[in-house]
Amino acid sequence: PLPKDNGPLNTLEESFAMFCRGLSMYSPFLDHVLSYWKAYQENPDQTMFLKYEKMRADPLPYVKRLAEFMGCGFTAEEEKEEAVEKVAFPSSFYPKSAYFRKGKVRDWSNYLTPEMAAGIDGLMEERFKGTETL
Repeated sequence: PLPKDNGPLNTLEESFAMFCRGLSMYSPFLDHVLSYWKAYQENPDQTMFLKYEKMRADPLPYVKRLAEFMGCGFTAEEEKEEAVEKVAFPSSFYPKSAYFRKGKVRDWSNYLTPEMAAGIDGLMEERFKGTETL
């Protein structure tokens, strides 16, 4: 959990600059993502790697896959009773707070300038070169 008092929030520009330099509260974020990708590649039975945009576009197969991965897949009866839909659609990916936005795909375009977006794209291409994470 986050400490209760982290001090004042940074501006978007300050946070963006910190992100690009690899600074975050816990670790460089892109290194964090890459470490999970590598763990998934080495042992896909013990690590699950999902892409948010794909989950949001078509959540049902991912909810089923996640349940199976956790060892509690849906039964045929539950699927017939639309239990997967009952889990997927009322769920919210993030709580409302100052740390999270709406959780909508491409919502970043309402906050980042085209230059910022190009900078992030460049960082990701450089960092994830040779992987299938993009």
